[in-house]
Amino acid sequence: MQQIVECVPNFSNGRDPEVYNKIAGVISAVKGVTVLNVSADADHNRTVITFVGSPGSVEEAAFAAIRTAAELINLDEHEGEHPRIGATDVCPFVPVKGMSIDQCVELAQRLGERVGSELGIAVYLYGAAATRPEREQLSAIRKGQYELWKKEVATNPDRQPDYGPAEPKTCGATVIGARPFLIAYNLYLNSDNAEIAEKIARGVRFSGGGLRFIQAKGFLVEGQAQVSMNLTNFTKTPIHRVQEMVRREAARYGLAITKAELIGLTPQQALVDAARWYLQLDDMKDDQILENRLHEEEEEAGMLPDAFIEATASAKPTPGGGSAAALAGALAAALTQMVAGLTTGRKKYADVAGEAESIRRQAASLRRRLTETISEDVAAFEAVMAAYRRKDLDEEQKALAVEQATLAAARVPLEVAQLSLEAAELAAQIARMGNVNAATDAAAGALLAQAAVGTAALNVKVNAAALKDELQADILREQIAAIEAQLVEVVKAAQETAAERGGY
Repeated sequence: MQQIVECVPNFSNGRDPEVYNKIAGVISAVKGVTVLNVSADADHNRTVITFVGSPGSVEEAAFAAIRTAAELINLDEHEGEHPRIGATDVCPFVPVKGMSIDQCVELAQRLGERVGSELGIAVYLYGAAATRPEREQLSAIRKGQYELWKKEVATNPDRQPDYGPAEPKTCGATVIGARPFLIAYNLYLNSDNAEIAEKIARGVRFSGGGLRFIQAKGFLVEGQAQVSMNLTNFTKTPIHRVQEMVRREAARYGLAITKAELIGLTPQQALVDAARWYLQLDDMKDDQILENRLHEEEEEAGMLPDAFIEATASAKPTPGGGSAAALAGALAAALTQMVAGLTTGRKKYADVAGEAESIRRQAASLRRRLTETISEDVAAFEAVMAAYRRKDLDEEQKALAVEQATLAAARVPLEVAQLSLEAAELAAQIARMGNVNAATDAAAGALLAQAAVGTAALNVKVNAAALKDELQADILREQIAAIEAQLVEVVKAAQETAAERGGY
């Protein structure tokens, strides 16, 4: 299944289009990423950019955005209604499709480590990625905003970042995390009294004794009182319940709601739930919605990897054998992950639940990485061709560029082979202990891993043969030969286990 993750970074600039459009530009420039929304607010002096894509692409785009924001935004010069602690104030990852919250946590950790080490920016993890209970809430990390953080970060142990240096910088700190889908929802009142909006917000938000999963604050926006809210779990505290509570609280002061506002995107289901409640369509089924039925048809068609198969069948040299090897390896890891998933949570396999869950997580990680190498193999081949075509270099320089590109092109399939071997080893393990009804699926995973290794080995060997550096070529040959030798016994064991447990 295709993996899609959403990222919704908030940047501390909503008044200079040149700044926030440049940030949006570096995000959209990353291949595999789609920018869905850019929402700038001058009063809050804040821009929210929503983008989606594959995990690797989204991670790269988020890094580029954080780097650009740090270059363009100086918190010493920033003023606005909204609390903030950094140029990229917060950067959450949200699972959309084929992703779990745990995988988004891993994404947040990788990005946090990279931002801290490569950009020298203090990073705090929050939400599901928080390393301390007190940092689960964004407001706790952002307490006192940038001004207090700047004073305390170097001396207060409670301000020690999870990644990066504990030193003040004008780009501030960045808070990175993982969370479920959040709806940013604002309600405007027929008043210019921000104090009343704050009183209403205090009554509505959970910390003030109001609704669970609601964060709220009162503001004055363009001369109108606004109750600004985040709905952190719309399935448990739906929009219509929030709407009606704000309406009742406002009525106490003789006020009414004049309009509502969405910041960024919202799931369709949140609006359907509100429509179902207000229209009293209690018996309405989701499949009565035309778009849902059409989407189901598209999903079924999308189960087939037609685009990849068509691209492979074309007369173009890429994707070729290397990408096919990576796909086979990813499928091997996916089958292993499936068998482990069919084992965890079953009473019959309670004694191996811990091991099965560990295998599931490892297989998921291998699947993600192998999926990424599909396009990396294409890029590596194209880099070799580009090196041969370079006209800006003399013969010696061109030979060096070709040599370096060829070595890189050998290392991608070598990694595919190593990862596929690891997938086969996990498949053999889960075949022995996992759900007996899926033992043959585990063996199938091992066989796919064998195909992946054999195919990747061809690319390693042909690239090694093209290298001028014989020592480096010999190292590559030895490494791939060792992987092929190890794989033989692993696959044999998986097949024998499947036959024994399957009774054939």
